[in-house]
Amino acid sequence: MMKSVKLEEYNEVTFQKAGFDKALLAIGSCESHGGHLPFGTDTFVSYDIATEVAQRLENTVVVPPMWYGMSMHYRHKPMCITLTNDTLTRVIKEVIQSLVYWGIRKVLVINGHDGNIPCIEAATRDMKLEFPDMGLAVLDAWWMTAGSLLPADTFEVWEGLGHGGEGETSIALAIMPHLVDMNQAKGMIPDMDPHVNLMWNFQELTDYGASGAPEKATEEKGQKMKKVLVDYLVDFVQRMDQQGWRYEKR
Repeated sequence: MMKSVKLEEYNEVTFQKAGFDKALLAIGSCESHGGHLPFGTDTFVSYDIATEVAQRLENTVVVPPMWYGMSMHYRHKPMCITLTNDTLTRVIKEVIQSLVYWGIRKVLVINGHDGNIPCIEAATRDMKLEFPDMGLAVLDAWWMTAGSLLPADTFEVWEGLGHGGEGETSIALAIMPHLVDMNQAKGMIPDMDPHVNLMWNFQELTDYGASGAPEKATEEKGQKMKKVLVDYLVDFVQRMDQQGWRYEKR
């Protein structure tokens, strides 16, 4: 029987008995990922990864995920529900402050959406300054991490990248296949500069709700992505527990 790791399934008695000292926070979004993926893709994926990681760790709870992110640049397609940068940053900070209040001082944030990255950076740096003794870590772009951990030939197009692209659609097929419609999978690949980041709204990159090559996605690729991510994060947390959630100095 799998142990319960989701905070929303606990009550005040069972929570106190559990003795949690670590929390995982998944942050996603509500926005279009083309006609083939659900609006909640970013949250479904990050929350699933967080849950799988916590299942393999001791004294670790997954707090309720954040279903809204900073998605202003995806508003051209339904159904985008977005927070501003200031609001998202404040919410992340207040969630972490609440965890610290209840004695959880080791937190790993698992992000599922590119637009959240600056807000997570700002919030977690502020929290580290406010609580310098806490352990605080961020996986800000799982799609990049998975690509770096897998063989270079895993993906067929654009290194699997893209919003609702080959990689994201593959991991969706592994996690929530009943919500994926491969008959609608289509995207475009923008010719982006490799060194300078040109600010964009998403309709400037593709005519669809997705970019990349989602039609190349497979469940097998997604299972490989999920496995390397979960394995790496489990190892990371275990290493941090041994190191006191600090880098070793050499």
